[in-house]
Amino acid sequence: MWVLLALLSALLLGIYDVFKKLSVNGNAVFPVLLISAITGAILFIPPTLGSWLFPTFFQSIHLYVPPITLREHGLIFLKTMLVVSSWILAFSALKRLPITIVTPIRATGPIWTLIGAILIFNERLNWLQWGGVITTLGFFYLLSTAGRLEGIHFRKNIWILFIVGATLLGASSGLYDKFIIRKIDRLAVQAWFTFYQVVVMLPVLAAVRWSRPKNKRIPFEWRWSIPSIGVFLLLADFAYFYALSYEDSMISIISALRRGGVLIAFITGAFLFREHNIRQKGLYLLGILAGILLISLGS
Repeated sequence: MWVLLALLSALLLGIYDVFKKLSVNGNAVFPVLLISAITGAILFIPPTLGSWLFPTFFQSIHLYVPPITLREHGLIFLKTMLVVSSWILAFSALKRLPITIVTPIRATGPIWTLIGAILIFNERLNWLQWGGVITTLGFFYLLSTAGRLEGIHFRKNIWILFIVGATLLGASSGLYDKFIIRKIDRLAVQAWFTFYQVVVMLPVLAAVRWSRPKNKRIPFEWRWSIPSIGVFLLLADFAYFYALSYEDSMISIISALRRGGVLIAFITGAFLFREHNIRQKGLYLLGILAGILLISLGS
């Protein structure tokens, strides 16, 4: 069951990535981040407040958000800091890079999650998994050659460094999720995470927005794709945390399956944004996903 939930989360994440690109293309990044975060928080107010006022009803519909301790709030806040940092880097890079470059890089996330799982949860690589790691990294290098055809040098481009940093932070968050989901109710984690992300983003937005002269501020344009980011992320995370709540679930597998969502973002980006070298980058993306599949089969 947790595998199906991970696949559902992948589908929703793919749609989420497309809405991100639509929202930040030629637009101010931080207001987009904040509005999408507020959307998710608003959607979680009814079950959180309702669980306090009508606990029996919300338990019956499986949307009960239980009370948690101050220490548990601290653990969730730390997760929020990791994720928001990853989002700031990812949204900034997505605005300035082709989605057909960004999505394959994001697809390498399971590699870093797997390495962390080896170090933290004592998971061990077998020969099939090693083959997957080598395959993924090999096609990642080939992707950098495709980027050079578009004037994007992986070692020198600051936005490539941003998306790589976002991927590493995302992998760290995935490992942390595995840790806290065994200690805190999954709905409590998701609910308070949505609230805390608004709390974290508000001062960041204020600092960045008002530190720039007015003539250098990028104007913000409202688009209906912006709240859609928050909606699809909430749904994707709901399926993701549900999958993690199963005792026999493996974070390395769930992380790998969720990366399958990049196919949706890649194909949509290829047609919607009319980007270049689609066939070549598509081949390298399939190679990266083949490496991820080897890791999954080896697990």
